[in-house]
Amino acid sequence: MTDSVLHGVLPQAETRLRDLVTSLLPQGFAKIVQPIASTVITTDDKGLVAGEARMQTMTGPVPAYRAHPDKNGKFPLVLVVQEIFGVHEHIKDVCRRLAKLGYFAIAVELYHRQGDVSKMTDNQEIFAKVVNHVPDSQVMSDLDASVVYAESTGKADTSRLGVTGFCWGGRITWTYCVHNPKVKAGVAWYGRLVAPQKAPLQPAYPVELAPHLKVPVRGLYGGQDASIPVAHVEEMRAALKAAGNTTSEIIVYPEAPHAFYADYRPNYRKEAADDGWKKMQEWFRRYGVA
Repeated sequence: MTDSVLHGVLPQAETRLRDLVTSLLPQGFAKIVQPIASTVITTDDKGLVAGEARMQTMTGPVPAYRAHPDKNGKFPLVLVVQEIFGVHEHIKDVCRRLAKLGYFAIAVELYHRQGDVSKMTDNQEIFAKVVNHVPDSQVMSDLDASVVYAESTGKADTSRLGVTGFCWGGRITWTYCVHNPKVKAGVAWYGRLVAPQKAPLQPAYPVELAPHLKVPVRGLYGGQDASIPVAHVEEMRAALKAAGNTTSEIIVYPEAPHAFYADYRPNYRKEAADDGWKKMQEWFRRYGVA
């Protein structure tokens, strides 16, 4: 794994926020998870610069969504890593929520080369046709490229770099914090810790990467998560302890299911979600992403 944020990107990274693309990211919510209107949180873009952008990579342009305060200065950079449903409306809204707090937030469409999952209606189809074909190496390179792009805008302070991700993106958060030790802190929301099966394109999961983790990561997990049993959380805690890692930690919300932060889904648990959001902010402040 490389520790260079320049790995895998073209030198002519875009330098203007006006380089927008309006047709590559999903619009609205992914079809498989149409929202429950009574719980959906919608964050406006008042006082923000927010929208879609195109960033360059070694294999061509990739779309992303970015948001930051509409004022002078540079802002701490937070990479927002998507769920399995891609950069749909919920992930865009998370970027705006972070921007309202004073961050430059960017979410890259990490499945762009493999396919559009927003129109699919079955989880098995999403994994079989897209997710299982996305190499971790590609994801790491695209996240590196997003750091370069953000810096090129002149609005992001990449010396204050954080990363947070949800579900599929939760595992990627742990992985990226091993890949790029220049990250100040990571917050992983209910990402898998133990591999469900061997997969060449995803060669190592967090429990295997624990000995190599130098970046402080706070994991936020649900005690009622059917896909990530508490036994896996304890296995990860043991791996961190065995590695002598005293800066990373995992918080478990005993009554929360998987995806408890996803306010547009039945899994949403407001109390755990609100507390997790506060704990994410506190973690970023503690380790210099503020």
